[in-house]
Amino acid sequence: MRIAQLPVSVREIVKPIGRMVVFVVGAGAVFSAFMVLLALVFKGSAADRLLLESMDVGILPYTVSILPQVLIDGVTLGFVYAAIALGYTMVYGVLEFINFAHSEIFAIGAFAGVEFLLFMERLGILAGAGPLFAYMLLMMAVLAGMMASGATAVIVERTAYRPLRGAPRIVPLISAIGVSFVLQDLIRLVESLTSGQFHRIFPTFGNFDDRVSLFAFEMKMGTVYVDIQVKSIVVIVAAVLMLAGLNYIVNATRVGKAIRAVAQDRSSASLMGVYVNGIISFTFLLGGALGGAAGVLYALKFTRIDPFIGFFPGMKAFTAAVLGGIGNLTGALLGGIVLGMLESFAGAYLTTFTMGAMGAEYKDIIAFAILILILIFRPSGLLGEQVSQKA
Repeated sequence: MRIAQLPVSVREIVKPIGRMVVFVVGAGAVFSAFMVLLALVFKGSAADRLLLESMDVGILPYTVSILPQVLIDGVTLGFVYAAIALGYTMVYGVLEFINFAHSEIFAIGAFAGVEFLLFMERLGILAGAGPLFAYMLLMMAVLAGMMASGATAVIVERTAYRPLRGAPRIVPLISAIGVSFVLQDLIRLVESLTSGQFHRIFPTFGNFDDRVSLFAFEMKMGTVYVDIQVKSIVVIVAAVLMLAGLNYIVNATRVGKAIRAVAQDRSSASLMGVYVNGIISFTFLLGGALGGAAGVLYALKFTRIDPFIGFFPGMKAFTAAVLGGIGNLTGALLGGIVLGMLESFAGAYLTTFTMGAMGAEYKDIIAFAILILILIFRPSGLLGEQVSQKA
């Protein structure tokens, strides 16, 4: 049976998962082929000789040996960026407005989830948590982050954005920047009053830090093992479910039809009986909740959070949304995967190919340089802006 012949409810779940597989495989193949080609170009160069002297391995076998692990890290990071980018995409799709406070909404979700788990740790609940109960606790932390971020997003929309809806576009944009600083300092205030610490560490429990061996292969340098952390698997699975669920809500439900109608023409949607203000608030609620879930997943993956934790992931997610085509759900996914892969490859290979002149810290420069080039030649992003896919 073809996908087009499936019921709408099933089709809108199968389609995004299919797109994810295509994007991951396609991006991985392109980046892998480019790195292998680059290694062939650099064969016999000073970088190749330096690697032979220091590690007794040539640049080509070295590139191939770490390639699977780099791909896994890139996919994990890409899904994190894609999950955060959905909040930007949802709001822009409806209001054509960039919610720069979304990065702090993401941070609020991270803090809410981590504080919940730290509270459970103080009660002694985490210490004896078995594998199944550990996943239940993590799910509860994600729900806490979603509720905190979703509520914050709705309050921000009602108080800081709605009164400025008819103003010139620069006015709500400035308001969003102001809200970003307010929320940032609000996190600091709450943390100073409750814990006295600005930096929080994701508690250790369950088997999230364990590594699962995927496969191994033999090379001249010896056996190369490829593995993945359990928490990376959790991040990928959760991000896939979030992306598929959002696609289903937007494209296969009545409220999703209302969201698309408001995105298309607010005045006409209002005349057709759609409660525009309610739909916009729901859009902020949904985008904020997804941002909160992404915040908890980010804390799980990278362990340490602080009140400024939303800035760089938020900028990267915004970059991913623009890269794929802002306002486009599929574009947010593609942009996140491409950006994650790009950062992972740059971080892994940049030092080797430049003989230490440029380290992993330059990966952000590479990522944003690629973004600038893409926007110069394709301003609408990789997928353009598809009206039918607007959130």
